[in-house]
Amino acid sequence: MAVTTDTLERLAYAALAEDVGEGDVTTEAVVDPEASGSAELLVKEPGVVCGLGLVEAVFRALDPELVVEALVEEGALVESRTAVARVSGSLRAILTGERTALNFLGRLSGIATLARRYVDEVEGSGVAILDTRKTTPGLRVLEKHAVAIGGGRNHRLALDDGVLIKDNHLRSADSIRDTVERARAATPFSVEVECDTLEQVSEALAAEADAILLDNMSLDELRAAVSLARGRARLEASGGVTLQNVRAIAETGVDEISVGALTHSARSLDVSLELT
Repeated sequence: MAVTTDTLERLAYAALAEDVGEGDVTTEAVVDPEASGSAELLVKEPGVVCGLGLVEAVFRALDPELVVEALVEEGALVESRTAVARVSGSLRAILTGERTALNFLGRLSGIATLARRYVDEVEGSGVAILDTRKTTPGLRVLEKHAVAIGGGRNHRLALDDGVLIKDNHLRSADSIRDTVERARAATPFSVEVECDTLEQVSEALAAEADAILLDNMSLDELRAAVSLARGRARLEASGGVTLQNVRAIAETGVDEISVGALTHSARSLDVSLELT
């Protein structure tokens, strides 16, 4: 998922407003306004680098004259203590932007790294690893970008770009067939239905749903659902997915596995900024 320059700048300004407030009183008190310098941003553990565009947006929001140079490509897999970017110019601007830039770099690199681990676990199976809408409010586009950088695939960005009929939708409807028919009549999107029993899977297939989300099913139930579908609908497994069981889930024959943990439980990578 590409993130536009306008979006990067907007999010950088919002994050700086939160962190800087009325001004960086420490830096303004102890650093000469004419002082200049340079610094490197280091990733201090192995991982997938993500967020370099935001690093640049943060520093250039503070001082357009700063020179920000990426030392690796977005998505690069790096070893411990790898310098991934260099910034040069006003020392005040560098020190003021340090924490905001590192917060973005560490968070997004952590998501990209976790996504890569899941993708690697299912390598060769043909199964796609998907994200979900379990994202940090206001940062969804960034976090989904990080999943894609890590090799995962983006599910819906928002409620307006796909139909997913979930359990609470079904509770207010007469039947799965009725719900699918109503969705088809109202939107041009393909229709996915969440099912948590094999009986519901059979109903969704009979209603000719385009895709079925198999929610919190056991491995045996997933295999049974694959047998029932026989390719008539795209099958997405979801719920309780971990690095320890994702391979076994992939081997049941489903097409996709969605993993909320990619965005709601990823650990930030250890990153730092060091003056040179």
